[in-house]
Amino acid sequence: MDNLHAIWLALLQGLTEFLPISSSAHLILIPRLVGWADQGLAFDVAVHVGTLVAVLAYFRADVLRLFVAWLRSCTTRRVDSDARLAWFVLLATLPVVAVGLLLHDFIETVLRSPLVIAVATIGFGALLWAADYYGRQLRDEKSLRLVDVIFIGLAQALALIPGTSRSGITMTAGLALGLSRTAAARFSFLLSIPVIAMAGVYETGKLVQQSAPVDWGAISLGALVSAVSAWLCIHLFLQLIERIGMWPFVVYRLLLGTVLLWMFL
Repeated sequence: MDNLHAIWLALLQGLTEFLPISSSAHLILIPRLVGWADQGLAFDVAVHVGTLVAVLAYFRADVLRLFVAWLRSCTTRRVDSDARLAWFVLLATLPVVAVGLLLHDFIETVLRSPLVIAVATIGFGALLWAADYYGRQLRDEKSLRLVDVIFIGLAQALALIPGTSRSGITMTAGLALGLSRTAAARFSFLLSIPVIAMAGVYETGKLVQQSAPVDWGAISLGALVSAVSAWLCIHLFLQLIERIGMWPFVVYRLLLGTVLLWMFL
């Protein structure tokens, strides 16, 4: 893999991981559309590590505070608002883990098709618009209740369908529950930490078992570019989301899905 190829794919991962437009869809489709060879498992691991570093760095104060509160709750059994939010992040992660383990082969084979991506891109884009338009947007993430977190967790499991967007569907669920745009985005980004970490561990396990040579230069570059672009993406998204709303991403999804249907039907 040449450096330009690595930079473009890493930028793609870094920018789309946290925007509500589906990183998996773009990583599946772009190489097909432009005729690039598969980037390989090692590169996928590297760019996932990059996005994980970005979200941990951006939310470092929140993550440390939540982690300390969670540890304290484990020993004292006293649950304050921070510990409660930390437990909720873990609870909302369980459905996607369970579905991923049960349906992994089906997801990796049957669902990785351009038509599935197109339908999911359009359908879940329309849901994002509805949640953003009709949601009350009066709550913050610390107002979440157990039933809310279960709902968001079940929604996150739908992100295993390529084209759905993990960040998109969790923001959609949060907005539907009355969270503000910023609160829905912040909770979605916190939810990404265990999900990306587990995906990275899983892919690393597969990488260890294979004997293919590793292009350390390309994967180092990919990790760095994905980390920087993901950090900038989070920062700009949180700065702008209350002003611009979700409509630019909805329009993009509808246009992308329509183009895919035209190309592959």
